[in-house]
Amino acid sequence: MRHYLVHTKGEPPELRDAPEPEPGPGEVRLRIEACGLNFADLLMVDGTYQDTPDLPFVPGMEVCGTVEALGEGVEAPAIGSRVACFAGQGGLAEAGLFPARACVAVPAAMPSEIAAGFIVAYSTSHVALTWKARLQAGERLVVLGAAGGVGLTAVELGARMGADVVAVARGPDKLEVARAAGAHHLVDAEAPDLRNRLRDLGGADVVYDAVGGKLHDAAFRAMRPGGRLLVIGFASGEVPQPKLNHLLVKNVDLLGLYWGGLLKSHPHVVTDSIASLFSMYERGDIAPHVSHVLPLEKADEALELLRRRKSTGKVVVRP
Repeated sequence: MRHYLVHTKGEPPELRDAPEPEPGPGEVRLRIEACGLNFADLLMVDGTYQDTPDLPFVPGMEVCGTVEALGEGVEAPAIGSRVACFAGQGGLAEAGLFPARACVAVPAAMPSEIAAGFIVAYSTSHVALTWKARLQAGERLVVLGAAGGVGLTAVELGARMGADVVAVARGPDKLEVARAAGAHHLVDAEAPDLRNRLRDLGGADVVYDAVGGKLHDAAFRAMRPGGRLLVIGFASGEVPQPKLNHLLVKNVDLLGLYWGGLLKSHPHVVTDSIASLFSMYERGDIAPHVSHVLPLEKADEALELLRRRKSTGKVVVRP
């Protein structure tokens, strides 16, 4: 089989041949049909992610594939079943070993390239908006990076929860993608005086921030008293330094969400979220957006799409 291997932090992964692995206790071997890429995969390759695996490793946090072998003690999922899995690594390959407990059955009507990029992005936004921010119908939700992998799901889910959604993204093409996902207001991230643009719309009850940097600062200054600021990630590369006295004066809640950490600390929150989202998909309530599907030999190009902000929604690699 072939896989992309990271040997040195900060160096691009290399496509290598390797023997097919045999599953150990608690593991399954998946014939990988698709791997959904995330910004965290770039951080892992660079060695700056909080959960970067030990070297060498195969990047690719989430996959969809068919179970073809079971390790000792594994009774489910059954051989031949199609599952999605978030394992943190191993996805950029033709086959891989994954924990059986991390595999979830995929709805029959969901294509593999959708299932591979579905769990992390949608559940991140679903948990953030419902469990963390307690978003209510009629509130104003400002989404920074609104055309990205997680941002676009926040736009879509926020609109379906009855919020007044403000999408902040770079350029008319990305803003159009956000509009199609349900955004009610479109603001170019490069527009001058973003704070006043947001204030003119009435300010923000909830800010969903997967970007950080200057956008974070502007959105925070446009928040309404009693608002909630969701810290999802720092795609800009700049980690904001919030002023706690401003949080105090404005009665603003600062809420961090690391979805991967919830798998250990609050696993029921994640499993309930995924079940709800699969049901929403089957009812046709949500429509995942994949902008690029590339073959395994072009995985480096797929990663570059994320690095250069050239994608919208998800980028997926198919072996």
